[in-house]
Amino acid sequence: MIVVRNCFIAKPGNASKLAAQLKEAASAAQGLSRYRVLTDLTGDFNRVILEYEAENVGEFEARMKDYATNDAFRGKMKGYTDLYVTGSREILQIV
Repeated sequence: MIVVRNCFIAKPGNASKLAAQLKEAASAAQGLSRYRVLTDLTGDFNRVILEYEAENVGEFEARMKDYATNDAFRGKMKGYTDLYVTGSREILQIV
């Protein structure tokens, strides 16, 4: 089992908008049942994280391919890149 964390630093005033958009998109994504959206209490200001679990890296790769062609998901994500300054992804193995 792996945990995937997509971490964003939102533009000032946009963290709640980004968090809401990520939550809506994640709930609409097929097969993404175990996810959560997190916001900062400490650390970088305006940080928003979409965290979810996948069985393995193969499932993660298949999900990424689906996102690229899933019009419903892409519609939910439209404009999200205007809400953040930078982002990164962490893939962690659960032991």
